[in-house]
Amino acid sequence: MTLNVPLADRAELVDELTSKTVLESAVVYQGRVWDVVSERVDLGDAGEVTRDFVDHPGAVAILVLREDRGQPEILLLQQYRHPVRANEWELPAGLLDVEGEEPVVGAARELAEEADLRAQRWDLLAEEVSSPGGVSEALRIFLARDLTDIPADERFERTDEEADLVLRWVALDDAVEAVMAGKLRNATTMIGVLSAARAMETGWQSLRDPREPWLSHPRRRLTDSTTTKNKG
Repeated sequence: MTLNVPLADRAELVDELTSKTVLESAVVYQGRVWDVVSERVDLGDAGEVTRDFVDHPGAVAILVLREDRGQPEILLLQQYRHPVRANEWELPAGLLDVEGEEPVVGAARELAEEADLRAQRWDLLAEEVSSPGGVSEALRIFLARDLTDIPADERFERTDEEADLVLRWVALDDAVEAVMAGKLRNATTMIGVLSAARAMETGWQSLRDPREPWLSHPRRRLTDSTTTKNKG
């Protein structure tokens, strides 16, 4: 009976990073940003299965926080997302599409490009895999603080869907309420907002090194684990 399943120990709550044997792999659709891959996988006793998924380079997002006006505020951007037919409020974010770029460096680049801001203090706030049944995307959410505006003559020229970005500072408490009321539905925004609120409540004890190995990222797992072993 399921009600008799044992209670997990806290130490047990860690995703097991593993990989089954891939017998065949083929790109069945090559897109502008990401591809669709079909793979035949050996699951051992469970037999063989074929899985089609979006092969994604990964991404970063930034929870931008200021506390200089009497309350914690975060920066949200509104832009149109065609697949869901909505103008979504989101955290600044972007793809890991620069070869060899460290994730936190990519986050700083995206913050400058989308929000015209620099941050002196960076921490790792949270991680996610957006839709692991069909997309290989892994995403890190960084906390950015100690902010300064980028001078007007040094700012990135935004084009396409980013040309009409709407930027707003939002009280963190208001963002939490909007998430819980179902008014903010973007998954990364929800995770970032709730993680920041919880981390602040506990004195930021859960924050991590922004440059720690990213072993949950399928593409970075081998290189990051090798780098860690070499340092050890």
